[in-house]
Amino acid sequence: MSYYIGQMSGTSLDGIDSVLMQFTDNKMTLIAQHHLEFSQTLKSNILKLCNGCENELHLSYLLANELSELYASSVSALLLSQGIASEHVIAIGCHGQTVRHRPPEYTVQLINAALLAERCNIDVVCDFRARDLAAGGQGAPLVPAFHQALFRQTEEKQDTFVVNIGGMANVSQLTARGDVLGHDTGPGNVLMDAWCHLNIQKPYDENGQWAATGQVNTVFLEHLLKEDYFHLPPPKSTGRELFDLAWLQKQLANCSVPDISAQDIMSTLTQLTTDSIAMEIEKLNHCGQVIICGGGALNQTLMARLKKRLKGFQVLSSMDVGFDPQCIEAMAFAWLAKQCIERKSANVPRVTGAKGARVLGAIYPA
Repeated sequence: MSYYIGQMSGTSLDGIDSVLMQFTDNKMTLIAQHHLEFSQTLKSNILKLCNGCENELHLSYLLANELSELYASSVSALLLSQGIASEHVIAIGCHGQTVRHRPPEYTVQLINAALLAERCNIDVVCDFRARDLAAGGQGAPLVPAFHQALFRQTEEKQDTFVVNIGGMANVSQLTARGDVLGHDTGPGNVLMDAWCHLNIQKPYDENGQWAATGQVNTVFLEHLLKEDYFHLPPPKSTGRELFDLAWLQKQLANCSVPDISAQDIMSTLTQLTTDSIAMEIEKLNHCGQVIICGGGALNQTLMARLKKRLKGFQVLSSMDVGFDPQCIEAMAFAWLAKQCIERKSANVPRVTGAKGARVLGAIYPA
């Protein structure tokens, strides 16, 4: 029996999701979860780095320290809730906060892992993308191997697609033959969240209610879908370096869509996420089970559109199969930390484009 902690703060910038996992033989069990929201100031400062700003080096180190104190606070709250001492946890797997992802050159995740190890007195595993990148891969997505471990069927008769809809969206294909494929499909919530914040001063469209009041503008949607990324073959990964508010505003300026309302743009962005995910799944197969996780699984309008668009598939929330959509990525980093501690490979070369299987992560001892 062993405990690991997984932590994820993604491109949605909503905060830190932490989970306590127990691993026994080939079984993994979610013991507890904790969410710590980011302040608006912290979110704004992270966005400054994402978009490029003055004095980036200084700001990045200050933010890495601030984030690591928050990671430590979340770990403490998680352990306190279960009455578990730090010495019973083998390691913390922490993704850090991505502020740049530019494969094949580099990828940057903010974390001061030494500080986190010092505060928690637990080994910390981080920097998961770097080794895959060094081996010629994209460094992302990292979760397909974990998806296979979590969602594998005892009698596979059909393909299972696991779609994580965070700031960006990615799909893992778990084939009936036992193969694993996957890649980033494009924007998940990032454009919808940015448009919400700009127009109605809310961080996201709760339940997709605002999008439901608008109509999809097919001319604008077709224009958005011309983006080169959607037509690249895998392996591929993306981030805020491409899909952000500036990209959206550029598309609006370059497309002749007179008198389009803010809510119609919101509805169209929701359909963009729907179609970009569905197109990638349909390239891989024409039937199967689709499991949606991440914050997007809580958007009822988005879920309804995915079910309508993917008619030949059974579309489910991960909650329907027993897992909170908000926990899956954090669970993945607990599993990735365990793989690293045990010196087991965790990347999928066919997914990332790496030269071969690699052990991912750097270890900072307690």
